[in-house]
Amino acid sequence: MNCLEIVNLRVSVGGKTLFKGLDMTIPQGAVHAVMGPNGVGKSTLAAVLMGHPSVTVEEGSITYCGQDLLAMDTTARARAGMFLGFQHPVAVPGLKISEYLRSLHTKHHGAALGVKEFRKFIGDLLQDVGLPRTVLARDLNEGFSGGEKKRFELVQLSVISPKLVILDEIDSGLDVDALARVKTIIARASEAGATILIISHYKRLLDLLAPEVVHLLLEGQVVQHGGLELVDAIDKGGYGAFRIGATV
Repeated sequence: MNCLEIVNLRVSVGGKTLFKGLDMTIPQGAVHAVMGPNGVGKSTLAAVLMGHPSVTVEEGSITYCGQDLLAMDTTARARAGMFLGFQHPVAVPGLKISEYLRSLHTKHHGAALGVKEFRKFIGDLLQDVGLPRTVLARDLNEGFSGGEKKRFELVQLSVISPKLVILDEIDSGLDVDALARVKTIIARASEAGATILIISHYKRLLDLLAPEVVHLLLEGQVVQHGGLELVDAIDKGGYGAFRIGATV
């Protein structure tokens, strides 16, 4: 069964057309990646999948686990098990992290953990991503560095245990040690049956996560699918050789 199937997707943002018939299929439980240069629409793809109102779908269909995704609002998509790790997570002053995580866990799992059990559960997750327990007393992402925000996205992912994980440049702002932690969290989610879609520029992360398929997005379309050999080719020669009509 396919977790995600995108057919002939055409979208625009602010009147500018970005996708001109994009097709992509991701089987349930697979790990896939999307690559492409800046401005090609990688983050727009994530926004489309989560139903951001700034993106207008002009044509095409998206099916998620057998459901018409475009008929669902953002809240319904989240409740159906979709999770987006943002490229630029925002701060929410006044929202305590401890309260937020407890509420998040209860909403997605239907039952509240006891205080001691919850503290251990969250403490273990924070240790997994290299964040101190003291962050629980802070407001959501308030005063966090870029790397800390990305680490906290992984904590939220682990709390929710989603069916579809979309990570938009999770590697930006992370050092080598933090990337290894990303691998651990993603491997755990994958082993639990989650489907993973990674949006990234960089070979280093993709080498660690070893996606089964890499989709190359250029000029409003997926122009090529491949494995890590495609990542190697892009890393060595750039995107130019893959553009529509390019000659080698």
